[in-house]
Amino acid sequence: MKYIDEYRDGELAKKLTAAIHSVTKGKWTLMEVCGGQTHAIVKFGIDALLPEGVELVHGPGCPVCVTPLELIDKAIAIASRPEVIFCSFGDMLRVPGSEKDLFMVKANGGDVRIVYSPLDAVKIARENPEKEVVFFAVGFETTAPANAMAVWEAKQTGVKNFSILVSHVLVPPAIEAVLSSPECRVNGFLAAGHVCTIMGYTEYFPIAEKYKVPIVVTGFEPVDILQGIYMCVKQLEEGRHEVENQYARSVRREGNVPARSRIEEVFRIVPRKWRGVGEIPESGLGLTEEYAAYDAETKFDVAGYTADEPEECISGLVLQGIKKPAECSAFGTVCTPEHPLGATMVSNEGACAAYYRYRRDEIRMARAASKGGN
Repeated sequence: MKYIDEYRDGELAKKLTAAIHSVTKGKWTLMEVCGGQTHAIVKFGIDALLPEGVELVHGPGCPVCVTPLELIDKAIAIASRPEVIFCSFGDMLRVPGSEKDLFMVKANGGDVRIVYSPLDAVKIARENPEKEVVFFAVGFETTAPANAMAVWEAKQTGVKNFSILVSHVLVPPAIEAVLSSPECRVNGFLAAGHVCTIMGYTEYFPIAEKYKVPIVVTGFEPVDILQGIYMCVKQLEEGRHEVENQYARSVRREGNVPARSRIEEVFRIVPRKWRGVGEIPESGLGLTEEYAAYDAETKFDVAGYTADEPEECISGLVLQGIKKPAECSAFGTVCTPEHPLGATMVSNEGACAAYYRYRRDEIRMARAASKGGN
């Protein structure tokens, strides 16, 4: 298929792999920020193609995975109310809360609906004036324009029975949080191309300069990722720490200016808690005062919810690049996609889900061999 096959070209991938081997002299740890990149790396075995000196670790780049437990509980509480039609993208319905998930609310009679756009939820609100319609607004900067547009549309057209439960998070503060951790061993980043399509990449310049790390805006196909790795390793070997754009076919320095303007009108920057990571200052979006009437958290009085993560789940360490899914004793046993302990096993972009889908047999055999050796 045009525009996909060319970025999965085997010969070009071989050339890029050879170039990475040729340029690598030291030992480097790179973090891909996006869960979509993680799945491509695991699916296509990109990490296995790299020289011994280059290691890939997985970052907090899955918005479903980093949605905090108490926010899932808030969603469940709202969705359980008889007057509510709760709308969400499908990947949020199986994320476990403290006691249940949104699928269980639906099974128990709650009106929980999967939609493909937040504007669908606005339409449902128009068609059901006797109901309160809530959309679960989860995501990075990528989905923020559509969610902002839905709130703007509701206000412009006088739809008052619509609100959103906001769980938007921002990528640059998360990268800073990783870099400022005393456990950080990341030398360079592959930044998420779709985020930068919206926001551009000027926000990364001060981070690269402050922490002396290269940041390469990277796409999602195998050739994209291999080229991004090559560009990042080349910088490290040359002692540079710059922001480069591998994904030039989609990303511009300034991003999508109209989309950014809508985000800035509807949302403001707020502190946000990340599941398994903790609160990161100025790392989330909340509604501005002008649009505060559309805040479901306030409308349904669920702001005070708190919850603790399961102790046996190491998803927080996975999201920070400190550990990998195979290092979790619960992986593939107590924790599976059918019975997940954490969101990294639920989401289509979660690192644990990627390892389970593509490498669980390999991990199982390695564990069996390790036990046999003992």
